Amino acid sequence: MPPFIVRFAHFHEDFRLAELDALSVLSGVEISYDPASYSAASPILVVEIASAEQAAKLVQRAILIRSISELWGNGTTYPSLFSMVKQRPDRWAAYHKSSFKFTVDSFGRSLAQQYKVSVIESFSFLGFTGPIRLKNAEVEFLVLEDYGETENPLPNEEPKMLWFGRVVGRGSRELIDKFDVKKRKYLGNTTMDAELSLVMANQALARPGILVYDPFVGTGSFLLTCSHFGACSMGSDIDGRQIRGTAGFRRNVNGIKANLAQYNLESRVLDTTVFDVCRNPWRSGALFDAIVTDPPYGVRAGAKRLGRRNGTVPENSFRVVDGIPNHRRDDYYPPTVPYEMSDVVEDLLALAAEKLVVGGRLVYWLPTVAGEYQPEDVPGHPVLRLVANSEQPFGGWSRRLITMEKVKELDTEVVTVGGGHEPAHKNFRDRYFAGFEPLASK
Repeated sequence: MPPFIVRFAHFHEDFRLAELDALSVLSGVEISYDPASYSAASPILVVEIASAEQAAKLVQRAILIRSISELWGNGTTYPSLFSMVKQRPDRWAAYHKSSFKFTVDSFGRSLAQQYKVSVIESFSFLGFTGPIRLKNAEVEFLVLEDYGETENPLPNEEPKMLWFGRVVGRGSRELIDKFDVKKRKYLGNTTMDAELSLVMANQALARPGILVYDPFVGTGSFLLTCSHFGACSMGSDIDGRQIRGTAGFRRNVNGIKANLAQYNLESRVLDTTVFDVCRNPWRSGALFDAIVTDPPYGVRAGAKRLGRRNGTVPENSFRVVDGIPNHRRDDYYPPTVPYEMSDVVEDLLALAAEKLVVGGRLVYWLPTVAGEYQPEDVPGHPVLRLVANSEQPFGGWSRRLITMEKVKELDTEVVTVGGGHEPAHKNFRDRYFAGFEPLASK
């Protein structure tokens, strides 16, 4: 298969390959690359794909990929780059009379416009006679100078690698602006940013004909992005105020429904409901093609489940206030108790194991103490396979985007398999507010 240049955006470097692999599954495009050749310090990865058409199909909904180009040459100097390009003059003939455009770009330093012009002129040996068009050109060529990550590049520093190719496809990074949380009519203090919400939709393989569920829906960010890609979606939360829009930064605008109307997604978001996911009303068996969620960490929004602090079961100990059963009063709010993070995650995996169809994906965020994290902290389950584990660091802590796939039916009731030790997300809320100092009980 011929080689292509994948040019990543220099954001969320630990998420790039996971999204690329998900795009391959989504598009049905077979790709081949050497994971050892990937570097977070470079925006370039060489992949092998059957054709330019397949390459364009692969990246058409990518969020972390800027473009993909047919590789014509690379080298550490321009003479070596030119030498490689000249080995395949048969490629040039098809574009001799086409309108064309050259883009000269760099990573690790900025380039003067006059220098860019001189680089373009150095490719005159290609012999193109068609008109130059900066907009709507029939063919575009990319010249990329990669200087690597450096805070203070030297004035005469040479690039580590030069790349040249024909641009055949672009990602969909414009969606980041479209779904920018600042532009939404409704948002709350836990609203997930647009870029990562879109990446999660790709990781979940959101597409027409599937049903996606968010059990901690909050303000509904994942409903928007998954349904944008064609999926039907629905969500639930123990706190209906977030759904209705009576809590959050922009209140009384009709909550999640305001955003659905803004993005014209009412027909794809089936419903939002209020209940404790630990006591959900779903029928038994598989229902969903994907579960996409950001479980509450207990930091910006406290994690809760139904219960009373004295240990009594609410259903078995109804109270009467002024002659009316408390749960029938208009101002009734069910009693709740704190929901510890490790319990949240184990219950989430149990839900996914039962409610996902085989081949369905669970995509969720797992917070962890950075210095204490171990790979075995990620909970496992006999019917779920770990697909990807990508880290977003925040100093003393980080959160990991975990993607799992259901590989077989749940035959019997099983227990979530942990690492046999106390994970770094145990008591995360207490650790967070203690500045991640060791707790006395540890």
